[in-house]
Amino acid sequence: MKIAIIGLGYVGLPLAVEFGKIYNTVGYDINSSRISQLRNSEDITLEVTPKQINESTSLRFTSCMSDISDCNVYIVTVPTPIDEAKTPDLGPLIAAASDVGSILNKGDIVIFESTVYPGATEEVCVPILEKQSGLHFNADFGVGYSPERINPGDRVNTLTKIKKVTSGSSAIYAEQVNTLYKSIIEAGTHLASSIKVAEAAKVIENTQRDINIGLINELSLIFERLGIDTAEVLEAAGTKWNFLPFRPGLVGGHCIGVDPYYLTHKAQSVGYYPEVILAARRLNDNMSANVASRLIHKMLQSNMDIRNARVLVLGFTFKEDCPDIRNTKVVDVVKELKKFNIEVDIVDPNVDAESALKHYELTVNNKLSSKNYDAILLAVPHREFIEAGANSIKSYGKSNAVFFDLKSVFDASNSDLRL
Repeated sequence: MKIAIIGLGYVGLPLAVEFGKIYNTVGYDINSSRISQLRNSEDITLEVTPKQINESTSLRFTSCMSDISDCNVYIVTVPTPIDEAKTPDLGPLIAAASDVGSILNKGDIVIFESTVYPGATEEVCVPILEKQSGLHFNADFGVGYSPERINPGDRVNTLTKIKKVTSGSSAIYAEQVNTLYKSIIEAGTHLASSIKVAEAAKVIENTQRDINIGLINELSLIFERLGIDTAEVLEAAGTKWNFLPFRPGLVGGHCIGVDPYYLTHKAQSVGYYPEVILAARRLNDNMSANVASRLIHKMLQSNMDIRNARVLVLGFTFKEDCPDIRNTKVVDVVKELKKFNIEVDIVDPNVDAESALKHYELTVNNKLSSKNYDAILLAVPHREFIEAGANSIKSYGKSNAVFFDLKSVFDASNSDLRL
């Protein structure tokens, strides 16, 4: 067995490293600079360590398609984003299917891990594989779907410790796919009855989280008007055994803020207009404006001159202890503040400054330096900020500076605002 992993991001690289401990594995990515880094055992996503890469003795990396043409298992882990109209962008997935199809041989298996809507694998990818290869689906080659469950920045719930859902295009291929993943997943596998079931299971995981966070965000808006601290309410409610521990906040990233649109897109294509799912999406997307509004309102209450104010924003990634800035909602908060001509400085020790400038045209510093800010927004509570403590963070502001602890990581007595 020779395995090719197509796409070496947050999902593909950990997968390649684990398979490379057992099987002859090739990690493929179109980004040649990414390949150069990985050949030097460097992972800018911080999902795997240099030691883990080096321990994967049967793994090599390439950006050349010919280097994977002799593989017999292809696992596609490319991104599945949305476009500006919030509709699925299957461009990367279609390109990957086309590339794999051009080198596909009889007896091969193609497994998809990218998040899609139910039916996408067989309706979109399979016809491309057949056309490019000239082979017949399920007669000459098989297809599987095993949705990724990577949680970026999580050092506890890693790939091998999370149960893996598997599926195949026939009973034989399903068993082969399941057996393959069983060989690396310590937590075991769950063999779904069909590819569509596996696709649907994946897309509702993050949709459910999005809806739950949307509910808590709406509660925080209500409690703000009632003069009640949301964190205290959630702490009290959390004493009941079946209360779910969700917290208010910005919902960005390439999973929770994206995946629901794949499901709603498919739902509308079959004549059903989702209400609850899209309502949660709208509410969560509007939280950035609410955060900026609350901060400005508090500054005005403190008689600050907004036009000449300086605000320090701590954290720019889409979640804590993770370097990923894709679809970060902090950028929307910054844009709202800049509408009032507020000078905004952003500090995030985990962000590649060049990438932030390229994608968002914003300067992100890796270290705190300047002081005397009128307000400080702790937007993403990275480990470094928490360890520094509230008093250290507040020392960068003026004596009357407003401190907004967005995710309520510090005691209420240490901040002026919390969600």
